[in-house]
Amino acid sequence: GHYISVDTSHEGEKAVLSSPDLYSEEWSCVRLIYQIATTSDTSPDPARLNLYLRQEGESFDRLLWSAKEPSDSWLIASLDLANSTRKYKLVLEAEMGQDKSTSIAVFEIKITSGYCIECDFEENHLCGYVNHWNPNVNWFVGGGNIRNSQSILPKDHTLNSALGHYMYVDSVYVKHFQEVAQLISPKTMAPISGCLSFYYQLKQESSIVFTVYLRDMSGFYEEIWKTDSALNAAWALAEVDFNAPYPMEVIFEVAFNSAKGGYVALDDISFSPVYCSNQTGTPFNPAKAGCNFEEDLCNFYQDHKDGPGWSRVKVKRNVYRAGDHTTGFGYYLLANTKFTSQPEYIGRLYGPTLPGNLQFCLRFYYALYGFFKMSGTLAVYIFEENHVVQEKIWSVLDSPKGVWTQAEISFKKPMPCKVVFVSWCKSFWDCGLVALDDVSLSLGSCQAADLLLPSPGECTFEKDECVFTQTKRGRGSWHRKRGPTPTSYTGPKGDHTTGVGFYMYIEASNMVYGQRAYLVSRLLRGTSGKQCLTFFYHMYGAGTGLLSVYLKKEGDDEEIPLWRRTGEQSISWLRGLIEYESDTNYQIIFEAIRGVSIRSDTAIDDILFQAGPCLEVEEIQFSSGYPDSLNEIEY
Repeated sequence: GHYISVDTSHEGEKAVLSSPDLYSEEWSCVRLIYQIATTSDTSPDPARLNLYLRQEGESFDRLLWSAKEPSDSWLIASLDLANSTRKYKLVLEAEMGQDKSTSIAVFEIKITSGYCIECDFEENHLCGYVNHWNPNVNWFVGGGNIRNSQSILPKDHTLNSALGHYMYVDSVYVKHFQEVAQLISPKTMAPISGCLSFYYQLKQESSIVFTVYLRDMSGFYEEIWKTDSALNAAWALAEVDFNAPYPMEVIFEVAFNSAKGGYVALDDISFSPVYCSNQTGTPFNPAKAGCNFEEDLCNFYQDHKDGPGWSRVKVKRNVYRAGDHTTGFGYYLLANTKFTSQPEYIGRLYGPTLPGNLQFCLRFYYALYGFFKMSGTLAVYIFEENHVVQEKIWSVLDSPKGVWTQAEISFKKPMPCKVVFVSWCKSFWDCGLVALDDVSLSLGSCQAADLLLPSPGECTFEKDECVFTQTKRGRGSWHRKRGPTPTSYTGPKGDHTTGVGFYMYIEASNMVYGQRAYLVSRLLRGTSGKQCLTFFYHMYGAGTGLLSVYLKKEGDDEEIPLWRRTGEQSISWLRGLIEYESDTNYQIIFEAIRGVSIRSDTAIDDILFQAGPCLEVEEIQFSSGYPDSLNEIEY
């Protein structure tokens, strides 16, 4: 047969292969058979194979899958594509890296309707199912007139003939008590829940244990099905409710007690997005367990016998005291405000009830002001509903003062539970202020979420400058930095993404008054309809100059001004929103102009491009000069 491969003589370049326009009215599965071959052992910049989804009306491609592990044989990748009404293209991209000895080849790419987890075992790639190799007991392909086993094997279930295929495990080679054979499904790449069904046969002389597990990416097994003892030798249908909100594998495991144990056969695994039992349970929505406190406390509440420990507050823009994390203009929670002037206080904030047996990732932002002793200023507890057990899962160690810092915690509890934020202070002299904002909960562990593919059109500057470049680099250009800027009384103390990450800024002490620095995006795809650009900017310092955003269309010299701010704005990161349209390819340009003094370090972070109109409006309170109420705090 034939395959296509990438010419490796062009190191550092990308080869791109694009599909025709595709439609998926129903759920479908993309299977890619590929190989990355290399002769060198390790390479600092390895070659990669990426698969992108290019949807109509989107300026950015969404990365579906990426691989860089070299192998001696063809590998199979299975990716679920959710149904969509828009047409799309699949784009294969090979990044050559710096390694000349690598070659990337693709043997087959196939899109079938249905879920990747489904299989009738009639095709030789077995839908990406793999046998976990064991010296004695393994899953084999049966049927197709193969008579290579001592047990008399059945006809397959799909075609009901000797020509069809299925998977089986035979006990003939069992050497040790309780050896297991495992058949592992491809990993679910999109959240699915519903009914998993399959046909199986058992022929047993002595006891066989046939079990189906779910295994998440941290290696945790959960049993979802097991054979009962009363069995006949015909194909039997098994149905089991199945819920995979984050990536999981299904494992079919067979254990024998002796070499005369008989066999187990498996065929026709299928999936339906409706639960098998008549349970109409709606899947848990993690968004209901988060809050940005802009409108109210969402589903969080306080216990009144503690007194009002946490208050929702808002700070007008000022140059002394940071505003909230969400937009810089909005609300956040503050513990120990002026109403709680008792020598000691405790504030407990309870979250909504979370279902048991799910892996969660909790993220939130906190900031501390004026504490002498750090311990116990803020802690997170898990409160199990059934018995009053509180487990402390996180507490503040030490962190920079007055910077919104991100915390992330993974947890999984067997029983329903609540998350409780506790701020507690023993003596009045040790007490400062604790601020909390932007609590979010997602399914899956935080580590798995970090490995997840970045959302298209988002740039946090944590790894690199993403889609942005600079025409000329020098002392007077944009710099990527973490931590505070060198000059006092100007620039941010930390980035907006996590508080300890990277942002882009201009260093005013290397520039002269009126000097400009440009950060230019690469050419972005034009689309019909409105687009929304969100970003965070930091303009603090008495000498701050201008920050402007322009749109430049391909083949056009004119730069269309979209947004501008002049002069000192706030000590906080503020959110900017821009709605724009461009049906031709275009670039977005961030231009910073240095102001009158070295106190004009201007910074930007967390840029996000989204299709569709902006859902909120930007709060523009003032653009230059100070209002009378610059430093009031509203409680």
